[in-house]
Amino acid sequence: MGVHPFRTELRTAFRTKSIDAIVGEAEAQGATLKRVLGPVQLVALGVGAVIGTGIFATIGTASAGDASRPGAGPALTLSFIVTAVVCSFTALCYAEFAAMVPAAGSAYTYAYATLGELAAWVIGWDLLLEYAIGNTAVAISWAGYADAFLRGFGVELPRWLVTDYRTALHTPEVLAQAPHVFGVPIVVDLLAVGIVALVTIVLVWGVRESARAGTAMVALKLAVLAFFVLVSWRSVKASNWHPFAPNGFAGVGAGAAVIFFAYIGFDAVSTCAEECKNPARDVPIGILGSLAVCTVVYVGVAAVFSGLVPYPALVKLDPSRRAEALAVAMEYVALPPWAVAVVAFGSVIAQTAVLLVFQLGQARILMAMARDGLLPPLFARVHPTFRTPHVSTIVTGVLVALISAFASIDEMVDLTNIGTLFAFVLVCVGVVVLRYREPSRKRPFRVPFGAVLIPSLGLASCLLLVAYLPPASWLRFVGWLAAGLVVYVTYGRRHSRLRA
Repeated sequence: MGVHPFRTELRTAFRTKSIDAIVGEAEAQGATLKRVLGPVQLVALGVGAVIGTGIFATIGTASAGDASRPGAGPALTLSFIVTAVVCSFTALCYAEFAAMVPAAGSAYTYAYATLGELAAWVIGWDLLLEYAIGNTAVAISWAGYADAFLRGFGVELPRWLVTDYRTALHTPEVLAQAPHVFGVPIVVDLLAVGIVALVTIVLVWGVRESARAGTAMVALKLAVLAFFVLVSWRSVKASNWHPFAPNGFAGVGAGAAVIFFAYIGFDAVSTCAEECKNPARDVPIGILGSLAVCTVVYVGVAAVFSGLVPYPALVKLDPSRRAEALAVAMEYVALPPWAVAVVAFGSVIAQTAVLLVFQLGQARILMAMARDGLLPPLFARVHPTFRTPHVSTIVTGVLVALISAFASIDEMVDLTNIGTLFAFVLVCVGVVVLRYREPSRKRPFRVPFGAVLIPSLGLASCLLLVAYLPPASWLRFVGWLAAGLVVYVTYGRRHSRLRA
């Protein structure tokens, strides 16, 4: 009796790709990526990806809450610690995989080696939410701070050129000012489009140049955050920290779910494994080092921020003002305008670094998927001179620019959070699977305390944060996964190199 076609198809969909094959194919590519990155550069890239929109933009919503969730209030510092603990469990799992699989692709590649082709496709498609869709939120926030910075110097751009279409629909004065074509208002966030285009050019130019630019921006934004703490400290009032948790643990949990966006990016370090001088040593240092640095910075900034503005005043703020939370806090205590301008400028630099690292990571994931035949081969092309995946980089840039021109930041943040948490869940599961499937494989870095404890804590804590996200995020996420499965069935499954 023959094997049922459905069973054959199911077995093929969950067939794994050996780690030796993944590493061998990466090394055998005709146009190999340059191995030029060391541990310091990787930590800088990680910090560059993590410290950005989250601390400058989402801190306001996490503290005050909104219509769909309670705020953390002064317990925002606790929310940051909770999120750091959640991320540390997953970071350890990423570090074990990255040291063992020195190839581009991040969680997509790890899933292919442990859970099979279908799971790899799902997580690769899911990572589009973290990197490409997440970058649209960063670009929108960058544009808002850049506009505020320009206004500080008297440069007033038309509102219809610096507002996304979704926000403009609820802002009658912007619609009234905008030019109309056949009765349709023309509204576009031109600043967001411009910064994405600039970052795309830098990334095509070269990874070493991108890393140098990222390192410089990391140093500058850390200096700006230190400036915020030092300048604002004298204006902190202990009375603003009471009550510490006005909405109890529900507020702390909801705040942690929002500011999870502030930690997204440490895993982007793993996408550069193929460009590291010593990936087995350097990638774990980059992942864990960047997470540790960012946690210390976040807790300090959150403590000062919550001491500047009382919780009731934050609740009354307009949502658009919450997106400029640090600048608003400084204005609330009447700090000099030049000091506020310095922080606004720091936000612009910080978010430029995030854009740089996220788009760098997305292009390499697309390249890895194309190598496996799940995407068209043009995504795997490497520029003959710059030795960068230029086609993937340009396609990512165009996608991010188009969406950021019209999308709302709140929707993008929630969608990115749920997509990233789902990817983290699969990475935690993958570590356990591979420990039992290949226990004797060399692991330059191992998750401590055995094969189950840390991954299980990572899995449980990620699911807990997902529970605090708005229901609308779940609906959008399910729709996104359904669209991805259609693409896989119609193209990826037919062209898979592993299947062939």
